[in-house]
Amino acid sequence: MVCLGNICRSPMAHGLLQHKVEKLGLDWEVDSAGTGNWHVGERPDKRAMATMKAKGIDISYQNARQITTADLDEYDVIYVMDLSNLANVQRLATKPEHLQKITLMMNELPNAELKEVPDPYFGTDNSGFEQVYTMLDKATDKVIAKYS
Repeated sequence: MVCLGNICRSPMAHGLLQHKVEKLGLDWEVDSAGTGNWHVGERPDKRAMATMKAKGIDISYQNARQITTADLDEYDVIYVMDLSNLANVQRLATKPEHLQKITLMMNELPNAELKEVPDPYFGTDNSGFEQVYTMLDKATDKVIAKYS
């Protein structure tokens, strides 16, 4: 799961998918990263943690990190939250098979109104985080159905 700073959208997606994977007993490795390095080592945004905690999911254990080319070798699928980050991750690709692994998260919901998960960071309340949660909850359900 990849967004810009790895403190809002991607940790929420990571936490949601990890929660669902654990409940189902699937042997999956789920992780998240950002394309930027501004927040490396930081925990998720307090609003992201509060939104997830209200849904019964703890993401406070996560620490932001920056995506690397090695991630493109290690992971089977790289989900990105928006077109800007899609382009940033595609630029990291060093092999044709890397490009085949990278996709927009919302591509899992072909009929979704929004094709990008909006960045809630600059909002003044939790409403943006709630919207992101709702979008990611539906998309992660599709990921589970697709790969399990």
